[in-house]
Amino acid sequence: MKKVEFSKVGRVVFLSSFLSGTLLLLFFLITNAYYLIIIGFYFVLVTAVVNMLVLFHELIEFLNDIPNKKASGNSALLLLFNIPVTIIYLYIIIPSIFRLYNN
Repeated sequence: MKKVEFSKVGRVVFLSSFLSGTLLLLFFLITNAYYLIIIGFYFVLVTAVVNMLVLFHELIEFLNDIPNKKASGNSALLLLFNIPVTIIYLYIIIPSIFRLYNN
C-alpha cells in the first residue's frame, strides 16, 4: 500500500491548528474558565485566516505543480478537515456560552 503524501506546510498548519485547538477546548472543559472562550474565539479567527491562506496556496500548487500534485491535493483536503472539527467544537462550547450569559 502506498504512503499518503502531504506537503510540509499543509501538514504543519493542520497539525498545529488542530492540536492547539483541541488543547484549548480540553483546558476549557477541565477548568471551566470562561476567559478561554474569548481566547478560543480569537484563536478560531486567526487560524481560519491562516488555514484559508495555506489552503489557497495548496490549491494553487495543486493546479500548477505537476510532480507534486498528489501532496498538494492531499494537504488541501487535510486542511478542509479542520472545518467540521471546528463546528463540532462549537457545538460543545455553545451551551457553556449560554450558561455564561444566563447567570
